[in-house]
Amino acid sequence: MIRVVIVDDQDLIRVGLRTILDAEDGIEVTGEAENGLAAARVAVAARADVVLMDVEMPGGNGIAGVRSVILERPSARVIMLTTFDLDDYVADSLRAGASGFLLKTTPRTEMVEAIRRVHRGELMFAPTVTRRLVETFVTAPSSRSAERTLRDLTERERDVFLELATGASNAEIAARLHLGEATVKTHVTRILAKLGVHDRIQAVVHAYESGVVSPSRDRI
Repeated sequence: MIRVVIVDDQDLIRVGLRTILDAEDGIEVTGEAENGLAAARVAVAARADVVLMDVEMPGGNGIAGVRSVILERPSARVIMLTTFDLDDYVADSLRAGASGFLLKTTPRTEMVEAIRRVHRGELMFAPTVTRRLVETFVTAPSSRSAERTLRDLTERERDVFLELATGASNAEIAARLHLGEATVKTHVTRILAKLGVHDRIQAVVHAYESGVVSPSRDRI
């Protein structure tokens, strides 16, 4: 069962999302919060696996909410859910530790699939923000270098990292590299540890900032 917490200042939004998600097999809404300040407390109490976080809320916005959830409930994955797809929101959300960014206009089936994918450790972004997301981190100045990023990875881990950096799932990586999914999962775990990053999305950001991959390889 995937435990979901909804963070939004509007009652109607929370009720609507709860109604949609509670009707899905394997998903249960276990908590709600009205702002980012309460998000971490509710996520911990509700043992959240996935948090749907609005960006703009009075009394504590979603960016601060992501940081607090990641700090207090590290196993939780956060999807930003908003009516806006502005660049600053996307970049700030990712830097805070979010694993996805969806618009509130996202169809029901896609939102449910996003929750399942993010819970599996994958990434999920609205198509309209993907290209700008990549460009934001490609053009951002960074002290990282491709050589420094790759030097501690084995040859096979480098192969997996390059695929991971395109947003590929474990199943997709396994198919492309002719490996078992369990083997890919082990490689991904080791890569995250060696890079010192929280999750896959942070690894993607790391890859683009360091120049390990370029927009021409983008398949997020």
